[in-house]
Amino acid sequence: MTFAHPQAHKLIPAATVLAAALILSGCTSAKTSNDPSKDAGAPVTGGTLVYASGDAEPSCLDPHVGGNYPQALVASQYLETLYTKDADGKIIPWLAQDSTVTEDGLTRIVKIRDGIKFTDGTALDAEAVKVNFEHLLNPETASSTGYLALGKISSMTAVDATTLEIKLSSPDNSLLESFSMPWVAIESPTALKRSKAENCESPVGTGPFKVESWKKQDAVNLVRNADYALPVPEAGHAGPAYLDGITWRFIPEAATRFAALQAGQVQVIDNAQPDAIAAASKGASIKHLDAPRPGAANRIELNSSKAPFNDEKVREAFVHSVNVDAGIESLFFGTASRSYSPLSSVEPLAFSEKSLFSYDPAKAGELLDAAGWKDRDSAGYRIKDGNRLTLAFPVSTSQSIPAEQSLFEQMQATAKESGFEIKIKLLDISSWYGDLAKNDYNLVSAPYTKVGPSVLSILFHSKSTIPAPSGYFANLSQVKDPTLDELLDSAGTTKDPAQRKELYTEAQKMVLEGYYLLPLYDQQNHFLYSEKLKDVGTTTAVASPTFFDSWLAN
Repeated sequence: MTFAHPQAHKLIPAATVLAAALILSGCTSAKTSNDPSKDAGAPVTGGTLVYASGDAEPSCLDPHVGGNYPQALVASQYLETLYTKDADGKIIPWLAQDSTVTEDGLTRIVKIRDGIKFTDGTALDAEAVKVNFEHLLNPETASSTGYLALGKISSMTAVDATTLEIKLSSPDNSLLESFSMPWVAIESPTALKRSKAENCESPVGTGPFKVESWKKQDAVNLVRNADYALPVPEAGHAGPAYLDGITWRFIPEAATRFAALQAGQVQVIDNAQPDAIAAASKGASIKHLDAPRPGAANRIELNSSKAPFNDEKVREAFVHSVNVDAGIESLFFGTASRSYSPLSSVEPLAFSEKSLFSYDPAKAGELLDAAGWKDRDSAGYRIKDGNRLTLAFPVSTSQSIPAEQSLFEQMQATAKESGFEIKIKLLDISSWYGDLAKNDYNLVSAPYTKVGPSVLSILFHSKSTIPAPSGYFANLSQVKDPTLDELLDSAGTTKDPAQRKELYTEAQKMVLEGYYLLPLYDQQNHFLYSEKLKDVGTTTAVASPTFFDSWLAN
């Protein structure tokens, strides 16, 4: 990577900070079922929060490495970002103070807040941010989410202690959105000099907690950062966190997590099951935080790179062969609403087209007949040239909750009526990634969280069929359409918000009308917590909860 020298440019001011009353602690307030924005009573200092996660335990606590949601959940407690979201969902500065961009969109100047230190005593400055971005863009780091988010950065210069000049290969109107994500959080440059293994064990940030220890297959122990000061003083209470620390446990089995919460052994669980949420709503001792993730909706992607889904008729037939609505209604107890968009409902530019996704076996049959899948074998499955209409569907058991797995089984049953054979393979996360790398799938449910509509480029641009340094590629439907690429490129570079919306709408229409995906619902992000845990509801830009303001009642 080359580094440019600072030059004089005409600058366009970026969005300024909103009123302090709207700013939360590095985050945006999420709606909850019990409106816990402020609990009655004076906060109590002390106590250790026990959090139980059902996600796969991260292999690395540094979210620069790889870049999955379990990392974001825990890293949000000890790392902070340059930007965040306010209570209205607008992107605002956090560790950064301000940002400006040149008329041509190719140079962005980021001003870094002064006086902030990492928990190892290293000062936050422009050079530290530059080192972090270099770390993310270094192929040896094996980043995925962060690497893709910063892909247009071509060079950087720390002009002075608080000024970072960033040169871009092309304009990027999503860069500040990317800066708000935990996978692009800022770590101590001193700590980053350690080996990758050492940094994975205990990343060093500026957040309200710090990593004390990590016992694999058990828990990460976080302790309060006694020297913590909010980058924006008005964003929360003065001083460090109320909690002494957080014990971040890994309990894969949903029923065990819920039982531990009921017994008071833990105070928060994630990946809460719909039946547990429904049960908790009947009492007062357990409360519910619903925090839908930004970026993509939860969806099933159809691999268009090989048979049978290289035929659009077969893709459309599959979409009409599965009864998604009935499954959601029977399995999710009102905790999930059907989506008809590639984007999450929390994304303002999401476009929906319900008419494309009706359950219509008769239409599915007509389409399959037209595609040459006219005959059936003795088991009732469609055949063509002696081959059965079989779909490989690898499912990650750590990313799909049991209710979702049951939904897939119901879809499997209804698709059979139209002649599709769906072979569901329940896999651990490593084996699941392996099947994707081998292109051994026709259907896949792969959550992808990113702030802003630019996630569409990551998921559907032809360039995203090329793996990131981590080995993961995000365009799992393997769309390769020059017209769609041009739309996405233009949407990501325009300075006109109205044009950005129009272009992203057209791109979503192309993806939906091409039947490259089957939208399901927002990425499920349900948390249950004890009534003894107060002031819960503060989340990061990617809807991971933070506990700076939270406290445990006696």
